[in-house]
Amino acid sequence: MTCHVLVADDEPHIGRIVKTKLEQGPFQVTLVFDGIEALEALAAHPDIRLVLLDLMMPNLNGLEVLARMRQDPRWSSLPCVILTAVGQDQRYDEAMRLGASDFITKPFSPKRLYARVAELTGVDDGGDAPAAAP
Repeated sequence: MTCHVLVADDEPHIGRIVKTKLEQGPFQVTLVFDGIEALEALAAHPDIRLVLLDLMMPNLNGLEVLARMRQDPRWSSLPCVILTAVGQDQRYDEAMRLGASDFITKPFSPKRLYARVAELTGVDDGGDAPAAAP
């Protein structure tokens, strides 16, 4: 059984890396490149079980998308992981206040991101996840 994940990132190469890694497992990925497309994809695909949101995107940024998700009953409890470039850590508090599930700084380990997505969606990662630190 596949698990549908939405990836919203305006950097195509980052989106492709994430999509390729997740699709090695039981994930189906919808990839979009701005905040408005992210909200449209959520509306079009009610089976999405997790959202990976870049902070810096055109039209609506990741925090604006997250705020709109949390105001909509369809997506108010949908897990959402914020992806951000180094130096945007000050946005962490705002993202968490808006209900982000996690905050991951780029560059990130695709393997660790996969493990976090698997954890948040309840998908068995097949042992691909790195061992937890003691």
